[in-house]
Amino acid sequence: MKYSTHPEPMLEREDWRDLNGTWRFCFDDDARWKHPSEVEFDREIVVPYPPESRLSGIHDESFHSVVWYSRTITLTDKEREERLLLHFGAVDYAATVWANGRIVAQHEGGHTPFIADITQQAQVGETIEIVVRAHDNPSDLAKPRGKQDWQLEPHSIWYPRTTGIWQTVWLESVPHTYIRRLTWTSNMEQWEIGMTAEVQGPLPEGLALRVRLYRDEELLVEDRYGMRHEEIARQISLSDPGIDDFRNELLWSPRHPQLINAQVELMIGEEVIDRVYSYTALRSVTVAGNRFLLNGRPYYLKMVLDQGYWPDSLMAATDEELRRDVELIRQLGFNGARKHQKIESPRWLYWCDVLGVLVWEEMPSPYRFSKRAVERLTQEWTEVIARDISHPCIVAWVPLNESWGVPDLPTNPAHRDYVRALYYLTKTLDPSRPVIGNDGWEHIATDILTIHDYEDDPEVLRQRYASIDITRQTLKMQQPADRVLTLTGFEEAGHPVVLSEFGGIAYIPDHTSGWGYSESQSEVDFLKDYEALMAAIYESHGLSGFCYTQLTDTFQEKNGLLYEDRSPKANLLALARSTQGNRTAREMTIDPVMNPYGHAARWLGRYDGMQGPGQAPTPGAAVETNGD
Repeated sequence: MKYSTHPEPMLEREDWRDLNGTWRFCFDDDARWKHPSEVEFDREIVVPYPPESRLSGIHDESFHSVVWYSRTITLTDKEREERLLLHFGAVDYAATVWANGRIVAQHEGGHTPFIADITQQAQVGETIEIVVRAHDNPSDLAKPRGKQDWQLEPHSIWYPRTTGIWQTVWLESVPHTYIRRLTWTSNMEQWEIGMTAEVQGPLPEGLALRVRLYRDEELLVEDRYGMRHEEIARQISLSDPGIDDFRNELLWSPRHPQLINAQVELMIGEEVIDRVYSYTALRSVTVAGNRFLLNGRPYYLKMVLDQGYWPDSLMAATDEELRRDVELIRQLGFNGARKHQKIESPRWLYWCDVLGVLVWEEMPSPYRFSKRAVERLTQEWTEVIARDISHPCIVAWVPLNESWGVPDLPTNPAHRDYVRALYYLTKTLDPSRPVIGNDGWEHIATDILTIHDYEDDPEVLRQRYASIDITRQTLKMQQPADRVLTLTGFEEAGHPVVLSEFGGIAYIPDHTSGWGYSESQSEVDFLKDYEALMAAIYESHGLSGFCYTQLTDTFQEKNGLLYEDRSPKANLLALARSTQGNRTAREMTIDPVMNPYGHAARWLGRYDGMQGPGQAPTPGAAVETNGD
């Protein structure tokens, strides 16, 4: 069986169809058209690439507030007989969807999925015309937009816009009563997996939910629960082996990303009416004193800033590209990534789960503070958490970054209350993970004190963060970008301190235009400068981790460890050694016959051996092998 590229890896079914590809398309700059019957489609676009991108076939980076899409699909007999769901991974920003001329869905928010139920339209004929209108005002600074530039040409730290469809569109055939959502939680202390299942449709007499959990092919649990309501929540107890060595075989970590695979079925008697495949993991994440804890043990965070842009496709990416970025993060010696100002495809999170990369998930920011901006971000952030809460790789939530959208935090009580509200809302929706209310500075509510410090002198970094006591003094005195690190009213109680942005060394051998926070003049100098910065960080004993800026060059920002095409700027192994600090060469290589993915491979044979789990990596590839 071939490896599955299902767009929603937490809720996989066999009966689905990818609708990416060629659609009809047009711009509607004056917002003239209100209904599909009025629209004059004059070109074609390749979905899911945004029209600003080269791979879309459009490559128009000028201002367009409204765009339209159309595609006619021919239905199979099964799609006409069952309930038919049309899924959109993400449409930027406000979407209206018609099926055969009737509105079937409306959604606001450029980074979260939505579903249109087109069952009625499917029962009428053999084909359905799907039409999508996307409204995305380029100058609206009150909507969550992340790094998308409001000026015509990208400038400073802002990049080309993304309009309309930019994640997978897909069709799914489901029973009339089906599993709508699964949510997984982990309670390592009690050796339990929490599961919440939501069911859509009629609830016939005798409806039950059967859950099977597997470690690889070993059956761990088989439970069955009666379904009397649309939602059921259960704590599933696992057999606790007691001794750490045995426990560690089941725990998820970057060193050992063990997944627990799940088969969940809706049943009436012994008849299975719906079946989905999912997965979870047993792991815990918290903070205690000045340390970040993974699975109850102090864990040093070695992260890289990942902005998730590609030169030809902007924010859109194939599954292979997403997987390759995760592999490169590991090969460069990092154990985590801070996905910056972007809610990435669930497929990227899937690969982080499988390959063992810790993730800080960060909400794309608006830039104005207004009632509308608050409503928009709060609604979309709630949807983000609902979409991604089950991924074991996510170890921190970050609703705001660098006071974007709350520019007057030190002086405006409403701004401070907003940050507190987002912090506590996030803790309410997910009590199991740390939350950083406002990453970088001006902290008023956070579990981790984060600092953005682009000092390029390694000795100065050593002086600022040499010990816990000195770091506490730095928190009081240092003002990166002329911003205080903590605000009046914030009670600093020995929080972990993470340098969540630093470095940013540019190396531009072809002398094209671009910038970084400092610059190296040769590959040799680039390696030396990176090594010196990393050595200073490892000698800064007041830190509980770091996040280096950044993984790849991103348009005019040339401070990546990799070029935009993902080729390394220097020897990959040498970069990884510097990332790892004082590690031996043996720990930085991997036996070519070793299979680093096998323990995490999906149990249903969804891999075909092509560069996925089950295949040995390139001999000598740099990976982190201990992760602590």
